[in-house]
Amino acid sequence: MLAISLQSGSNGNCTYVEAGGRDGRPEARLLFDAGISGRQAEHRLAASGRDIRRADAVLISHDHVDHVRCMGVFHRKFGLPIHATAATLRAAAARCDLGPISGVRHFRPGGRIRFGGVTVEAVPTPHDGANGVAFVVDDGLRRLGILTDLGHVFEGLAELVGSLDAVMLESNYDPHMLAAGPYPAFLKARIRGPGGHISNQEAAELLLAAAGRRMKWAALAHLSEQNNDPRLALATHRRLLGNGLTIHLTSRYEATGALVV
Repeated sequence: MLAISLQSGSNGNCTYVEAGGRDGRPEARLLFDAGISGRQAEHRLAASGRDIRRADAVLISHDHVDHVRCMGVFHRKFGLPIHATAATLRAAAARCDLGPISGVRHFRPGGRIRFGGVTVEAVPTPHDGANGVAFVVDDGLRRLGILTDLGHVFEGLAELVGSLDAVMLESNYDPHMLAAGPYPAFLKARIRGPGGHISNQEAAELLLAAAGRRMKWAALAHLSEQNNDPRLALATHRRLLGNGLTIHLTSRYEATGALVV
């Protein structure tokens, strides 16, 4: 299994995962969220030797614009099926002009979506979206979590993290930067509230408490431009975790390399 973060942050989110299969041929090629342009997604995947048109599906986590704005383009330009909850699709269409999308495949929060021998678990989150979920990709041997826009460290999250071989984990803000930053009070309250995001400290504490011996790496994701700094996020995790776990950083502006699970 491998993952490539094509972009992560409030300016747009999209993650590519290959899972299952044998002899170097993946059984499933999946895109999670479609918050970047079709051209960006196509070019960034091509730089890693992948053709976006060979993806099997686009799975949408929730209705916020930075996750959905280009799912219609992904569907029409590349011929990709869209998987989303009914509530997420309705709310996304109300937020932005998605254009025509035919045959959306609905799933339920808490449900499972199967692609051959690969299962994607849709984990309900308390983030303030419509029917928001995080995802776990399971090929029968390895489990990868795509855990962003979590709201808060909710019940069962630690046990979930403990079951993973690798994770892309939200590390959205530094509390001191948020408090001193330019956002209005209502937005600061939303970010640190139960439907917002988790901080560097909360993400690091979660990994410290829950990451098991099977976990190969964690990639810090959805870092705020105004209320975080990649060096600070990494330093916070290193301070709590030491050097025992490999930590990667995703970017708001470019793709990671292929992160192998």
